Amino acid sequence: MIKLREAIKLKEDELKEIKKQIIQDVKKSQLNAYIIDENSLDENNQGIPILIKDNINVKGWEITCASNILKGYKSPYNASVIDKLKKYNLIPFGRSNMDEFAMGSTGESSIYGPTKNPIDHSRVPGGSSSGSAAAVAGNIAIAALGSDTGGSIRQPAGYCGCVGLKPTYGSVSRYGLIAYSSSLDQIGPITQDVRDCALLFDYIKGYDKMDSTSNINTPTNSTFENMNKDRKFTIGILKNAIKEADEEIAKSYSNLVDRLIKLGHTIKEIDLIDSNFQISSYYITSMAEASSNLARFDGVRYGNRASDAKNLKELYIKTRSNGFGNEVKRRILIGNFVLSSGYYDAYYLKAQKVRDYISFQYSEIFKSVDIILSPIAPNVAPKIGEQSNPLEMYLSDIYTIGVNLAGLCGICIPVDKNSENMPIGMQFIGNHFKEQDILDLALNVESSLKGE
Repeated sequence: MIKLREAIKLKEDELKEIKKQIIQDVKKSQLNAYIIDENSLDENNQGIPILIKDNINVKGWEITCASNILKGYKSPYNASVIDKLKKYNLIPFGRSNMDEFAMGSTGESSIYGPTKNPIDHSRVPGGSSSGSAAAVAGNIAIAALGSDTGGSIRQPAGYCGCVGLKPTYGSVSRYGLIAYSSSLDQIGPITQDVRDCALLFDYIKGYDKMDSTSNINTPTNSTFENMNKDRKFTIGILKNAIKEADEEIAKSYSNLVDRLIKLGHTIKEIDLIDSNFQISSYYITSMAEASSNLARFDGVRYGNRASDAKNLKELYIKTRSNGFGNEVKRRILIGNFVLSSGYYDAYYLKAQKVRDYISFQYSEIFKSVDIILSPIAPNVAPKIGEQSNPLEMYLSDIYTIGVNLAGLCGICIPVDKNSENMPIGMQFIGNHFKEQDILDLALNVESSLKGE
């Protein structure tokens, strides 16, 4: 597939041929990465085609968050990132499959069926931005937008073998992103390589008055134009967290540390708060916010509505019972529980205190290191259906959720393969608004791995 930075140089008739080819490839593909929708796959729309996750509003498109409850809902407006793309002659092209309401780590909870890993169709591609990562890695998308609440860009990028960037919280507008957890959600790029990642990030970043969480201090300089793979950094490596990873992930981590030393970087061992505290804080926070955000989907204003309800209460119950899948229901129930009278202080308030401590710990670590190196997940992509226990799925997020809790930036790049030829991704974590640093280091490693 042509790179994004190459596509921006093409004429419209050349781009039209690329779009025709993408449509043909999508229809033949077995990945189930796209939600087949002729309205979103129109070869006559002028511009460079970018795949859009099905929770980002595009005017006139059916946007469902891969949930039955939003079937039939057509967006009346564009998300801010869509308007930004159009300024640079990039257009939304195709809806990518995803975990329902971005709640999942495997891509299996979609009403459109599970997305498959492009390397091994018997395995999951990760989630929740499953379709975005699978399509880019499977050469049926030039680049894609995803959203990351606790690793939902970085983890599928790592499982599929492509590049995914979770930007600093507030650096990319969330206006038009259908919310899962408002204090954690962040839109970001999934691309074929690091340079394309920087370019797409530049197109979508920036302050937006339509988003109250958008940060006016977001740097306006171009990360793509200022990329420098020869910069040297002090990199923090995890002393104890690697014990959670399997043997092949731990070996790849160690090999990458050795490579970084040979490339001239300084390595420093660091400690992070026990992952169990991060998981507890993250899931209490995200589920509490989800229960609030998803309360609006009640059959009155959006999407599907129960047709046989006798009164308003019954309308709510039947619409939500039939509309939401099991994982979404589970998270709403837990969220309501931790916010309920008598449990708010015991759970939610404590989770926020732990979150504050996690943020403080990161800020202290970044006084002595520039970037932190971490795995993406404790193992490679599991088989479809293998993680039937929700707790197993939650534990797969141990390396990614801290970035969201602290509002940091992180990038995943493929660095190795395991004995079964499955991709192994690692992430570089940067301080707030230090995307340039992690992109430069990622480019340095990517170039080294390619022998450039």
